[in-house]
Amino acid sequence: MDTDVADSLSTQFLDRFGDLPDGVWAAPGRVNLVGEHTDYNGGYALPLALPHRTYAAVRRRDDGLLRVASLQAPHGWEGPVTTVRQGSPDGWAAYVAGVASVLAERAGAAEVGMDVLVDGHVPLGAGLSSSAALSCSAGLALRDLVPQLDGLSEAELVGVCVRAENEVAGAATGGMDQTVSLRAVDEHLLLLDARDRSVVPVAWTLPDHELLVVDTRVHHALGDGQYERRRRTCEEAAAALGVGSLRELDPEVLDRDWERPAGPARVLHGIPDALPRVRHVLTENERVLDLVAALREQDVARVGSLMTASHASLRDDYEVSCPELDLTVEAALGAGAPGARMTGGGFGGSAVVLVARTEVEQVAESVAQAFAREGLDAPAFLHAVPGPPAHRVR
Repeated sequence: MDTDVADSLSTQFLDRFGDLPDGVWAAPGRVNLVGEHTDYNGGYALPLALPHRTYAAVRRRDDGLLRVASLQAPHGWEGPVTTVRQGSPDGWAAYVAGVASVLAERAGAAEVGMDVLVDGHVPLGAGLSSSAALSCSAGLALRDLVPQLDGLSEAELVGVCVRAENEVAGAATGGMDQTVSLRAVDEHLLLLDARDRSVVPVAWTLPDHELLVVDTRVHHALGDGQYERRRRTCEEAAAALGVGSLRELDPEVLDRDWERPAGPARVLHGIPDALPRVRHVLTENERVLDLVAALREQDVARVGSLMTASHASLRDDYEVSCPELDLTVEAALGAGAPGARMTGGGFGGSAVVLVARTEVEQVAESVAQAFAREGLDAPAFLHAVPGPPAHRVR
C-alpha cells in the first residue's frame, strides 16, 4: 500500500507544485494500550504504532519558503519559515511549519524551506495521534533532505516534534505520540519511560486475541485547553510536593502517607482537582508495569482487567472520558471482551478493546447496537496491528 500511495501522491504533487517531490515519507498514528496522561508526568506508557499512516511528499527549497497543502483540507499555507510562530499558521499546517521552524535553529531558515503535500490516512479527531504522524513525517523528511541535519537521531527528532506541537501548534503534548511514531518496533508494543525517554520493545503474546479500536466519532482536540489544564494541575502538584515530576513519588504514598499531617492529601488540598489527578498518575504507572508483566505471562484476564481499571481511573479521577467512550467500554465488556478503555487524550476520540479473534464481529456489533439505541452516529472500527515506525517510502 505504501508504494501505491506514494506513487499517487507524487503525481498529485507534480500537478500542485509543477515538479516531482524529492521523496515521500510516512509516519504512523498510534494507539495506547495503557498509560494515559503519564508521559508529561515522567511516567510509563505502552503504545503501539498503527498501520494507518500520514504520508508527506516533500521537495526541499533553498529560499526559506514553506508551501504546505493537504489532500484532506481545502486550504493550505504559504509563508517564510521566519514568520512561523504560535498561531501562524493555525490548524493542521502548524504541525508542519512548526517542525521547520524548530529545525531552522539548527540548520538556518533558508535550508529548511520546502513544498509539502500531505495525504492523511490516520482518522482525524479520533485520538489516534494524527497530529504527531503529521509532524513526524515532515520532520523525518527534513532530516533526510537537509545536509546540516544529517545525523539527527530519531530520539532527538522526537524532541523537535514535541517542541513544534507545544510552541507553534499550541498543543501541550507530552511526547509519547511522537516517540512511538518515530521509534516503534514492528510487531511490538513500546514500553516508554518518559523520564529518560528510553524505550523497550514488548512482544504481543496473546495470539488468540487482538486489539479493536472503536472510533466514537466524537471529535477530539488537544488544543482546546482541557489537556493543558490537567497538565498544569499535575505540574503544580509536583511542585507543591517538592518533586520534579509525579513519577518521583513512591506509589505506596497512596496507602501509607496519603492522610498523614504533612502527606499529599494535606499538601494538595489548596490545588483544585490535584488529589484525584495525582492518584490517577500513580496508579496508572503501576498498571503499565503490571500489564507488561501480564503480557509476559500471557494472562489474558489480567491484561483485560488492567485496561478496564485504567478506564475507570481516567473516567473518575482524571475526568477525561465522555458518555460515548463509557458506552463503548460498557457494551464491549457486556459482549464478552476481557478488557476495554478509552485511549488518547480523551474528551472524545477512541477506545481500545481486547477481544478474542473469534469474537471481533460479535463485540463490534454489540457496540454498534448500543450506539444505535442511544441515537448516536455509528462508530468506526479499526484493527490495531503493531506496525513499523516512520520511514521514507521512496
